[in-house]
Amino acid sequence: MTTKDTVQKYLDSITNGYESLLSDDVRFNSLTSPSRGVAGKAAFIGATKNFYSKIAGFEVLDLMVDGDRACALTRYQVRGKSGDTFASDVAEVFTVKGGKIDSLSIYFDATPYK
Repeated sequence: MTTKDTVQKYLDSITNGYESLLSDDVRFNSLTSPSRGVAGKAAFIGATKNFYSKIAGFEVLDLMVDGDRACALTRYQVRGKSGDTFASDVAEVFTVKGGKIDSLSIYFDATPYK
């Protein structure tokens, strides 16, 4: 599977079934303020589970691939604490090795989440 195929399949399955696309030692970094990161498949799933459960809608605005790296510009519709939804634009930078996501770093404005 190519880098593009792997990342597209991950993005298509973020609300259900993405786990099989992660390497065992995947790294996840949220580069908001304060930034945080985790390593390992179980830690990745734990760090993203709450957010992924709040997705009301999702679209890929652009997907750029260069070798084993990819950048997806995405727009999430997220259910907030009050039940209303808001848009969150995210830059997601992936590294793929052996057909698995080896790292994912995300960049977004954290203000609406507060």
